[in-house]
Formats: sequence, structure tokens, C-alpha cells
Amino acid sequence: MGTQKIGGYAFIIGVIIAIIAGIGAQGFLGGLSAYIPLVLIVLGLIVGALNVTDKETEKFLIAGIGLIAAGTSASTLAIIPGIGVYLGEIVAQIAVFVTPAVILVALKSVYSLASEA
Repeated sequence: MGTQKIGGYAFIIGVIIAIIAGIGAQGFLGGLSAYIPLVLIVLGLIVGALNVTDKETEKFLIAGIGLIAAGTSASTLAIIPGIGVYLGEIVAQIAVFVTPAVILVALKSVYSLASEA
């Protein structure tokens, strides 16, 4: 299995876990909820290491920064009656997933720029 496929599967699994964690943030995940951020971080690192090519770096970083910004202001979604709390938690969990990938890709980009100089 190629590294692109592994990164692709890691991305899909990460988003699914983030959605489940966002919905389950209201308590039904019990003791598992303590491990979910760790799992999301590891999956984010896998995505950042294996799934983003040099050509995709700029677009990925812009999209990632947007998701992280949305995740930090996810509490504003709570004003939506009924589902707002869940949507906010889902976006916050997606930000937890994307942040390590963005950091890794940004570091790879800086290294690439520095090594060209």
C-alpha cells in the first residue's frame, strides 16, 4: 500500500473520529474521551507526513489555518438551537486533528525554503 493511500485513510479515519468525538463530547464516550485527542494528533501527523505533496503545501496550509481558526471560534456555533453545541465540538475536534498536520507541513516547507537558500 502506497504512502498516499495510508495518508488518505488516516485523513478519513481522523475526520470520522473527530465527528464522533464532537457528537460524543456531551458525555457518552466516557473514559475514551481522554484518548481521542492523542489519536487525532497521531493521525494528523501521519496525514501531514504522508499525504501532502510539495505542490499541495500552500493550499493545504491555507485550508488548515482556516480550519484551525474555525475550531478556536467553534463556540459561536453554539447559538444554533439544538445542534449548535455538537457542530461546535465537531469543528473543534477537526481543528485538533488538522493542527499537527499543519505544523508538520509548515516545518517541512520552512526547511525546504531554508535548504534552497
